[in-house]
Amino acid sequence: MTPFLRKILGINWVLVFVMYGLLIFGVFMIESAARHLPVSKEILSQYGSAGLYYAAMQKKWILVGSVVYFGAAFIDYRWIRWLGIPFFLGSMGLMAVAMQQDDSVHRLSLFGLTFQPAQLGISSGILLIAWLLQCLPKLHHWFGAPFVRIGVIGVVSAIPFLMVMKMGDMGSALVWIPVAIVALLVGGAPFRYLSFMSLIGAGMLPLLYFVALPLVSERGPERIDTWLRMMRGQEVDISNEAYAPHNISMAVGKAGWKGVGWKASAEEGSLHAKAFIPKDTAHNDYIFAVIAEELGFRGSLLLLTAFALLMIQGLFIAFYSRDVCGRLLASLVVALFFAHVFESIGMCVLIMPITGIPLPLVSYSGTFVVICMLLLGLVQSVWIHRHVRQDTPSNAMVD
Repeated sequence: MTPFLRKILGINWVLVFVMYGLLIFGVFMIESAARHLPVSKEILSQYGSAGLYYAAMQKKWILVGSVVYFGAAFIDYRWIRWLGIPFFLGSMGLMAVAMQQDDSVHRLSLFGLTFQPAQLGISSGILLIAWLLQCLPKLHHWFGAPFVRIGVIGVVSAIPFLMVMKMGDMGSALVWIPVAIVALLVGGAPFRYLSFMSLIGAGMLPLLYFVALPLVSERGPERIDTWLRMMRGQEVDISNEAYAPHNISMAVGKAGWKGVGWKASAEEGSLHAKAFIPKDTAHNDYIFAVIAEELGFRGSLLLLTAFALLMIQGLFIAFYSRDVCGRLLASLVVALFFAHVFESIGMCVLIMPITGIPLPLVSYSGTFVVICMLLLGLVQSVWIHRHVRQDTPSNAMVD
């Protein structure tokens, strides 16, 4: 049996089927969520509707992501991890350039592709943390000390976190918090260190909210304040700052078990068809509100079950990884997906403030779909190469 055939037979097919199931589900929901977007006459004549156009564009991104996914899966991640430093530095450079652009969402155009470099910063940070915690202790035993590991995780997480906050993208910045926490837990930080940092972090929350957050984000404090008042049942202006959270939560709450139906019209009671769900972002940031309204509780439950199965598979792969790098890669990818799912769905049911963050594999998000598939490809690589022996016995002892 050839090594390549052995890799194909060793694929975790549950991970593949669940991932593509979510991608296909997302294409159908994008077609419904984006059908009210304004498009040019050429696009309407070619595709028939805006929803079909965005669904077709998502299919193209999935094809690109499929090449990236299987490429990352079949290459041993011990070689990919060496891209950690150049990938991270390149991402930070792109984020710095994006901060200088006159764009409200800090996008860049490169080779005809438009993307948000904040997403690249998260994925490159995951790869760099996994590589550093694996390889630094091999250089000198001092690098294996708990405070050095904590310092590495803190520096690698803090730089992109502060840059993304400065860009005003609170949603992408908040993703770093669970990723850093999981990195500390899996990276072996002692409990006494974690307890001390938790107490310090809790004490700094008022300063971060009242002093730091207004400096880096103009809308962040307003969104959090609106969310807190809605959670307490206090009066809010649903025609202004509370327009989006009120209407998307209404769309979720009125759906019932079956929902109003896929691509339902205004006459059928669809708030999305009546444009109460912000149509400009319904196909990415607020796509769960469309899913819940049209497919009801049963559709939402099916979606949550699929995400849970995907993340459980990621933790299963992390448990069986051959080294620290693989364990960290799989665990941090799961943390990233959990943060995105929790924030994206949580803001639609008012357990989180409104943040502009896509639902992985389901939202229309262009290059973010490719990045998600790349990260899942790395997780798949951890599984496929879990029985590959280390280069030297000393490496195995360090791991």
